Amino acid sequence: MIPPVPEFLTRQLDLVDLWHRAPYKVSESRDFESSLDSQHWANFLLWHEEDLARDPDATDFIIAQVKRNIDKLNQQRNDLIEQLDEYLLSHLQTIARPSLDARINSETPGSIIDRLSISALKIFHMEEQANRADAAEDHRQRCQAKLYVLKEQRSDLGNSLSQLWEDLLQGRKQMKIYRQMKMYNDATLNPVLYRRSRG
Repeated sequence: MIPPVPEFLTRQLDLVDLWHRAPYKVSESRDFESSLDSQHWANFLLWHEEDLARDPDATDFIIAQVKRNIDKLNQQRNDLIEQLDEYLLSHLQTIARPSLDARINSETPGSIIDRLSISALKIFHMEEQANRADAAEDHRQRCQAKLYVLKEQRSDLGNSLSQLWEDLLQGRKQMKIYRQMKMYNDATLNPVLYRRSRG
């Protein structure tokens, strides 16, 4: 079941708030909605690992561990974007046929969903800053102005996703999956890793 765009936009925001209060329990289900949540969760974890990486007091050992965590999470994030696109393409192939002159969008629905996930995180954290009791008034006002822009951008991006999905359903556009081909975690493609394995 593919949820309407406004519904999952609300869910992304709600989940960011929820996950700051309680950890996410990864679902064993492989349906589209569970994949949406898992992809969002990967971005949630990435956001906070990257905060740790910028701690000037972090030891070299901690930074090395955080870097490894970021690489692993980024791989998961990209794998899940492709998984979302695979699900959507499979669904489209059963219900829509693109016209002969249908154009290909430069960005896939999964990539837009990923951007919306990150925007939900930005909104949550900018709202935190806009409401910080220990911050100066000018800081809160600047953050409130940025929050307004972030919300407007999220609305625009959500509308773009809705329009793209409608174009795909009506055959005005056709969908292809663009593979990320990440090389850095692959022991056969990263020269540091395959040279080490050869001794």
